[in-house]
Amino acid sequence: MMLFSSMTILISLILALISFWLPLMSPNTEKLSPYECGFDPLASARLPYSMRFFLVAILFLLFDLEIALLLPTPWAIQLLSPIMALTWASVVIILLTLGFIYEWLQGALEWAE
Repeated sequence: MMLFSSMTILISLILALISFWLPLMSPNTEKLSPYECGFDPLASARLPYSMRFFLVAILFLLFDLEIALLLPTPWAIQLLSPIMALTWASVVIILLTLGFIYEWLQGALEWAE
């Protein structure tokens, strides 16, 4: 076990050091331009982005993570203490529900102003 851990750490360090030394960056005007087609941009490539879409995406990721965390819950019945696993699953659900209610009451999910 110790050999495996030390080899893993050694390989990780070697790969990290190689990644710092290997790439040679030579920025020039062509590489720094936003488009590779050869035409100069007519306007800024940055478009305004609504924070509401960002918030919905973050909420989706949180609830998707909740599903991933709660997916093994049905197999918790086979454990020696299934009550403990179900208690932790309930705590996760309650915390996420309280966070969602807080976001809702703060008006973060309102589309019309």
